[in-house]
Amino acid sequence: MKITLAVDMGEGPFQVSTNLYVVVQYERKYKRKASDMANGVGAEDLLYLAYESCKVHGVVVPAVFDDFIKRCQSIEVVSEEPENPTQEPLTATH
Repeated sequence: MKITLAVDMGEGPFQVSTNLYVVVQYERKYKRKASDMANGVGAEDLLYLAYESCKVHGVVVPAVFDDFIKRCQSIEVVSEEPENPTQEPLTATH
């Protein structure tokens, strides 16, 4: 699963995307499967995904997750797609 998030930590919005590492970190911390997010996603879920994604992409964030939460002005999902989308089978016309 790849989720692109728009995050604003008070200096204007920017976008980060999750990757498999970030999703596994989420599952380990919250003892939930990523597929459980289909039943609803909370603000803390999105903030944690953004926090870990920022670290992966070299965006400087506070060392403590709660300090990151305090700095965030807003967060929203920009797009969501499977990590490995299913490709259409090849046909004679492709």
